Amino acid sequence: MAFKLVSLFTGAGGINYGFEAAGFDVYAANEMDRDCCLTLAANRDWPVIEGDIHDVSSDELMGVGGLKPGDADVLVGGPPCQPFSKSSYWVSGRARRMEDPRARTLFEYMRCVEDVLPKVFLLENVRGINYSGKEEGFLVLRSLTEQINKEKGTDYTLSWAVLDTADYGVPQSRKRFFLVGHRDGGKFQFPMPTHYGPDSREPPLFKAQPHVAAWDAIGDCEVDPKEDLAAKGYWGDLLPSIPEGENYLWHTDRKGGLPLFGWRTRFWSFLLKLAKARPSWTIQAQPGPAIGPFHWESRRLSVEEMARLQTFPRNLNYAGSRSSLQRQLGNAVPSLMAEILAREIAIQFLGAEYTALPKLSVHANGPAPDSEPVDSVPEKYLEHAGEHAPHPGTGKGRAALRRAARDQGSLDESDAAQL
Repeated sequence: MAFKLVSLFTGAGGINYGFEAAGFDVYAANEMDRDCCLTLAANRDWPVIEGDIHDVSSDELMGVGGLKPGDADVLVGGPPCQPFSKSSYWVSGRARRMEDPRARTLFEYMRCVEDVLPKVFLLENVRGINYSGKEEGFLVLRSLTEQINKEKGTDYTLSWAVLDTADYGVPQSRKRFFLVGHRDGGKFQFPMPTHYGPDSREPPLFKAQPHVAAWDAIGDCEVDPKEDLAAKGYWGDLLPSIPEGENYLWHTDRKGGLPLFGWRTRFWSFLLKLAKARPSWTIQAQPGPAIGPFHWESRRLSVEEMARLQTFPRNLNYAGSRSSLQRQLGNAVPSLMAEILAREIAIQFLGAEYTALPKLSVHANGPAPDSEPVDSVPEKYLEHAGEHAPHPGTGKGRAALRRAARDQGSLDESDAAQL
C-alpha cells in the first residue's frame, strides 16, 4: 500500500520524486510557478493546483486528492527561503526577515498543517532559518506548532537538523535545514551520515563510503550541441586559467595564479569550477554570469548535468527558458536526500521496511580522469594584476558598514552611500 503525500511549494518536484521512490503517492500538490507546473505535467500525472498558496484553500488542496483531515501520511514543502538565506543573516536588527512578505509562506505552510493534519510533516529551508540570534522564522514555526497542538488536540513533536546532502550520497554539497513533526508525539531520529569527505567533522562511521564525486554523476553525460553552455560576461574567458576545484581565489596573492583579485573580496562561487573527484558545490538558482559551479571544461552545466547533480530521476522533460530551468533545478531539494528522509519517516512512523538501497542512489562511474590542463591568463585581464587588499573581515566590509550606520541612525542615506 502506497503512502499518501501532500506537497506544497512543489517546484520542479525534487522532494516529490524522492518520496515517490520511497513508496509514496502524491495525492495533492501546489505550485505557483507556471514553468514548474508544465515540467511536472510533462513527467507525472500528479494532481497539481497551480496558484499562490495564499489563494489556495486547504479544502481545495484536500479535495483534489479526495482527502479528509488526518488522511494524509506526510505533508512536505520548502517555503521560499530568500528572507532566511545566508546573506540575510548579516542584516542586523529589527527582525527584518519576518517583515519580508515572502516570509508569510511559513504561516501558509503551517495553516495547511493545521487543516490537513498529516501524520507527519517535513519542512525544508536554508540553514540560515535557524542561525543563533536570527532564528525568527524557526521560532514562528515552533510557536505555530504549539498553537496547533492546543487547538486541535494533536501532539506534533518537532525534530530538526542541518544536513549536508554530500554526507548521504548526493554528488553535491548542499547544507539545508529540515524540520520534522510527528502528530502523535514521536521524536524523529535523523539518519546518520553514510558518506564522508576530507573535510568531514567526524571520523567516518563503520561501512561509510567516500563522498560521491561529480564524475560519478555526470562523467558520462552527453551534451546537446544546441544548448548554449558558453560562460558569459566579462570574466568568462578567465575560467580556463583556473584549475579544477578552485575559484577566483586562485588568482590572488595567496594561491598559484596571478594577483587579479583581493583575498575573499568576492562570493565563494565566483568563477568556481567543479573537480571531477569531488562532489559539486551547491547548484545556484539565480547565478550571475560569473557565478558557478562551472563544469571542469570551463563552461556552464547543462540542464541534464544539473538534474543529475540534484539526483532527479533520469529522462525527465523540462519546460521553460534556460534561466527558468536553472531556477527550477537550483531551488530543488536533491531527490536522493528526500528519498532517504522519506524512508526514515516511513520506517519510524508508518511501519515500512526497506531491503534494497535507495532507488535514486548514484553509482560509481569508474576512476575520474586526470584534471583538465590549465591555460594562461588571457591578455585582456593582465591590467588587473597587482596589489589588492584582502577583505577586512566579517562585518567590516563597506556594505556591512553602511547597514550598521543606517541601523544606528548615525548617517542618512546620502552619507551612508559614501562608505
